[in-house]
Amino acid sequence: MKISVLGTGAVGRAVAGRLDDLGHDVTMGTRDPAATAGREEHAAWAAGHPGVRLVAFAGSAAGADLVVNALGGDVVLDNLALVGPDLAGRVLIDLSNPLDHSHGFPPRLFVQDDDSLAERVQRAHPDARVVKTLNTMNNAVMVDPAQLGESTTVFVSGDDADAKATVTTLLRELGHTDVIDLGGLETARGPEMFLALWVRTAVALGGSDFNIKVVRGPSLRG
Repeated sequence: MKISVLGTGAVGRAVAGRLDDLGHDVTMGTRDPAATAGREEHAAWAAGHPGVRLVAFAGSAAGADLVVNALGGDVVLDNLALVGPDLAGRVLIDLSNPLDHSHGFPPRLFVQDDDSLAERVQRAHPDARVVKTLNTMNNAVMVDPAQLGESTTVFVSGDDADAKATVTTLLRELGHTDVIDLGGLETARGPEMFLALWVRTAVALGGSDFNIKVVRGPSLRG
């Protein structure tokens, strides 16, 4: 597939690199390609992924089969606005979380309970096919869940059944074997609010290389 990954931070690099390794045609979108290319951490990563093109947000989704939002939650809407109308009709995977670090640690959620960041993305781009997933784990586990040594759970939320099917296929390609479809996009509120527990679990464990697993009782086993 032709995949556009928006964001060149740690999450964007992890996702783009793994998708490149899997043989997908990957483009990365950023505000200033020249500035991004000049950063030491990006240059080191790019040396191992010469086939991944770095482009400005405007036009980055043109021709893409699928777009991945790997941007920080606080800048998602502003940067997606730069991508513009090319998002129409695209499957848009939203990995972001509504974390507010302005009050110190632990971060608060700037959207919760009766709304979600994923829903805000969908409202801002009503013709995109938004699917929320992978936001309940760190970027290393997102792209290589097998490193944990056993199967864990990933969730998908979205209003478009075909978009969720496309995303589920990609999740399985990444190595996720237990995918739970929570339902419509409003169900993304649950995985986003899970971040409050995720942060505290990471502190308690002294690291973030973990994920949760939904263990089904006998009545729920297929």
